[in-house]
Amino acid sequence: MKPAACANVTPRRGQGAFFSAISIGAAVLIAASLTTVALAAEGKGAPSKVVFLGQLVLLMLVGRLLGEAMSRIGQPSVMGMLLGGILLGPSALGLLVPDLQQAIFPRLPEQKAMLDGIAQFGILLLLLLTGMETDLKVAHAAFSVSLAGVSVPFICGFVVGQFLPESVLPNAGQRLLTSLSLGTALSISSIKIVAAIVREMGFARRNLGQIIVASAICEDSIGWVIIAVIFGLAEAGTINLGNVAKSVVGTAIFLIASFTIGRRVVFLLIRWANDHFESDFPVVTTILVIMGLLALTTHFIGVHTVLGAFVAGVLVGQSPILSRHIDEQLRGLILAFFMPVFFGIAGLSADLTVLADPILALMTVGVIAVASFGKFAGAFVGAEIGGLTRREALALGCGMNARGSTEVIIASIGLSMGALSQNLYTVIVTMALITTLAMPPMLRWALARVPMSKAEKERLEREESEAKQFIPNIERLLLAVDQSPNGKFAARLAGLIAGPREIAMTVLPLDVTQSSSLSAEKVKAELEQADRQSAGGLKGAAKTTRKVDDEEVPLSPVEVMVRTPERPRELAVASEAKKGYDLLFVGIENTRTRSGEFASDLARIVTAFAGPVALVAGQNLRPEHLAPASNILVAVTGNEVSRRAAELAIALARACNCSLTALYVANPGGMSPRRLRGNPAARTQARAILAEVVEMADRQDLKIKTALHAEVAPHQAILAQAKRSDCDLLIMGVSQRPGDKLFFGDTAAAVFKHAPNSIVFLTG
Repeated sequence: MKPAACANVTPRRGQGAFFSAISIGAAVLIAASLTTVALAAEGKGAPSKVVFLGQLVLLMLVGRLLGEAMSRIGQPSVMGMLLGGILLGPSALGLLVPDLQQAIFPRLPEQKAMLDGIAQFGILLLLLLTGMETDLKVAHAAFSVSLAGVSVPFICGFVVGQFLPESVLPNAGQRLLTSLSLGTALSISSIKIVAAIVREMGFARRNLGQIIVASAICEDSIGWVIIAVIFGLAEAGTINLGNVAKSVVGTAIFLIASFTIGRRVVFLLIRWANDHFESDFPVVTTILVIMGLLALTTHFIGVHTVLGAFVAGVLVGQSPILSRHIDEQLRGLILAFFMPVFFGIAGLSADLTVLADPILALMTVGVIAVASFGKFAGAFVGAEIGGLTRREALALGCGMNARGSTEVIIASIGLSMGALSQNLYTVIVTMALITTLAMPPMLRWALARVPMSKAEKERLEREESEAKQFIPNIERLLLAVDQSPNGKFAARLAGLIAGPREIAMTVLPLDVTQSSSLSAEKVKAELEQADRQSAGGLKGAAKTTRKVDDEEVPLSPVEVMVRTPERPRELAVASEAKKGYDLLFVGIENTRTRSGEFASDLARIVTAFAGPVALVAGQNLRPEHLAPASNILVAVTGNEVSRRAAELAIALARACNCSLTALYVANPGGMSPRRLRGNPAARTQARAILAEVVEMADRQDLKIKTALHAEVAPHQAILAQAKRSDCDLLIMGVSQRPGDKLFFGDTAAAVFKHAPNSIVFLTG
């Protein structure tokens, strides 16, 4: 049956490509006809908004369809968008039907300026997106390798520029500027295309895959700084020592300020917009404003705006509250509209008919050869420095040789700045197109021949398991507590989770609304009094420390923001939860009623939050003694919520350097203690569940104990083990049951009523 199934796939894909081609042709003719009619109606001598709209629709449609066709044959979709512009430009449509091409894309300066404005803003947005995808921590690992990958092709390109005939130079008196631009164009790689192929091949987490992507990131980062300086000099009109010093010093100051003060400012702006605006998409607007301000800043210091947009993307990408939803909103805007339009316009600017000139055709072949040689030579030099094998060096050279979208952006900027002539621009775009189309099959061939070591295989298996866990995927944490000892205890536990992972935390003081005389300023002042008035308030309690040799050692600083509620408790939690949180910690006074049940307030608070909730019920807490725990016990049953509880327990035990015991208890709805005791298979399953928890702890370099009580009911086993191990903190994964009261099942209710120690209930 498998051969037949495979046979059915190819015709469908072939038919899809065929119908795509028909659709593209029909779309071109329809849009061209509409645009021509509009021109005839409005007059050919004046710029037309209708023509502009028709151009945008045509570029989006053709670019998207050709991009889809390229994706289906294993090529980057962005190359389809570039080909769409080439087909609509003088290279194809202009060659076959010049009058129609001129009618669709007239050469009126005012009409052309409309598209140029979209293209310029599109460049900034594409650089913003590139920066958001750049991980500087990863890039640091391959910095030495990327230096060779940039310097060797840069030297090659610079030498080629020095020997170019004057006929292809935009200005014979500025050969140095053209040579620098050509060297930069040959030295940079396209991180988007490299990363896409590496992911497609399943090499994203492989050692070599990370080196390839990290090297491309480094080259992109270095390249955009060089580009900004070079084109800053081009704007100055002359190249002299003063202009060079001004650009270099200005760039250095801008980068230092951006990655110190700027990082904090960007984070605060995004968080403020997310937390205070009620209208739609406030964070997207904030990000675009940040990009524009940084781009203007680089312009005013004499450097090109692309550097400001790229740095803005890096800073935005490092924001701890850039949720996946916001990221998708911004990415969708850029990929759906600006990317096909920009690369379509870039293709329109390339006139491949000039390659009919033998000299220019030979020059193009030479530039492609020099560009490829420079990248492969740089890759081998960098691989030799980095201790890589020949096969790994070959794969590295194949990956780095793709210029793709990045090259087109550089060429477009160079053309607009006068650093490149029209013919030289066409040569560079052709080189980018050919090297990019050749890269995917070459890289696939090279990567398939790189073996995987045993250590690398074990690391990949470990990372694949960790990617499915709960704690590593928490981006924002909400802390809803009052100023009781239990509230401060919950704040301390939340801080121990947030600190090592630098998770942003928002504190919601639930006792503020109980006294209308307390202003927001007074409450915040109380919370910030460290080591005063009840252990320094909730904000001080959220500061993370760990015990080392009985001394408190600070962990990573936690971003803590205090939000003063203006509504009742449950309404305040529900309102704040809409701003995007992955986990809620709750700790209030009088958690238990006299009958041993949960207080009625807790049900309304927990129900108001749609995600996981860590409900803290402290016991025997004193304001002057808020140490998190010395012995932690976690009850596991093998289901998903108990795995999350185990993760939480492991994270807390590792943060406070305390002992941890994992206790298996039979699921009350499944295996009874008596049946478990007489069933060897069930006991084997129980041991397997405990072994899974031990493996999770081992990956965190934490040694834990295990226990299995099969003779008694689950709640009795938990209470007995808590007493036996002198446990002072018990963690249980629970599921909330329907009803007006907060109820997690009979086992949790019995443990909550009789346990003498503090408890954390983690809901699913």
